[in-house]
Amino acid sequence: MAFAFEGRYSDSPFVDVIWRTESLSAGSFISTAQIHWGMVITTYQGKTTLTVRGPETTATPAPFPAGAEFFGIVFKLGTFMPHLPPKIVMNCNDLNLPEASRGSVWLHGASWEIPTFDNADTFIARLVHDGLIVFDPIVDSVRQGCPPPLSIRTVQYRFQQATGLTHQTIQQIERAQQAVSLLTRGTSILDTVDAAGYYDQAHLTRALRRYMGQTPAQIMRVDQSAQSAQSA
Repeated sequence: MAFAFEGRYSDSPFVDVIWRTESLSAGSFISTAQIHWGMVITTYQGKTTLTVRGPETTATPAPFPAGAEFFGIVFKLGTFMPHLPPKIVMNCNDLNLPEASRGSVWLHGASWEIPTFDNADTFIARLVHDGLIVFDPIVDSVRQGCPPPLSIRTVQYRFQQATGLTHQTIQQIERAQQAVSLLTRGTSILDTVDAAGYYDQAHLTRALRRYMGQTPAQIMRVDQSAQSAQSA
């Protein structure tokens, strides 16, 4: 099953994108490696759950039920919750926030109304106002190649505290995402190796298996099948 995602930008400088989708039938998909953390609100059989999800460093299978509605908030790199940093919930160590009452959850000792796709910006603004979400500019500085005049150990600690990942891991995941983009645009495997900066085809294949859950050939076949279905 292919999900039909609807997304929108946010007014919040702490948010990358807000999205929603629904499942018409049960199934599973490959959850690929991701550098961002986020919140996912799931409504299923009349119950709504708010889940905090961290970044993922490997691709994993993810089952889903029929008749579920999903809405998510993806936070910008460098944005984090000091009391619940990304490393705590990364690699499928998801945290379902405990229910406070119908339509609300407990978060850091207080009851919070579960947001909707339309009022998510207000929800995030309140979290920021109360200091539950912050941003560490050191992440942008490192990614731009201009780390602040601090010890290497301090920079590395703050970077990982804010993202849950090392800078090198983020670069590897982003390179794999670039390779997928090239392959789905029709770039040959060998040209993708060169354009994305891999040593050889074997190096590309290992990276895509780890981070995307598929080989380059499988990615190209899936994209070709999708194009054929659309033109049919």
